[in-house]
Amino acid sequence: MSALAMAGNASYYATYTTVLLVVLAGVAFAAVAFGANRLLRPHRPTTEKLLTYESGVDPVGEGWAQTHVRYYVYAYLYVVFAVDAIFLFPWATVFAAPGFGWSTLAEMFVFIGFIAVGLLYAWRKGVLTWT
Repeated sequence: MSALAMAGNASYYATYTTVLLVVLAGVAFAAVAFGANRLLRPHRPTTEKLLTYESGVDPVGEGWAQTHVRYYVYAYLYVVFAVDAIFLFPWATVFAAPGFGWSTLAEMFVFIGFIAVGLLYAWRKGVLTWT
């Protein structure tokens, strides 16, 4: 192996050494911070401190309660339409660029079609009525 090739390998591995040193410094910093927190914090547990805190209301009864599935469907519909909106903005900026006209328009109609089918399904199931 020539001296030039060995020098090239040494500089190649030197970049990884720098990355390794930065990672080790980050891990050491986090370890020191967590260790200092554990050593310096006051630790006096009482029964009041160990109670569950829920917005200033004392816990009463069991911690288990049923939630109607409709609320999860509302959250799911929100996520679907948020993703739709996030996809529409970049598409609108690219649509006018040369070479993206009709193909992106057809793809957007397919995408909006899927969203419309989901909305129609939710409407038919009565999810969008608040009762």
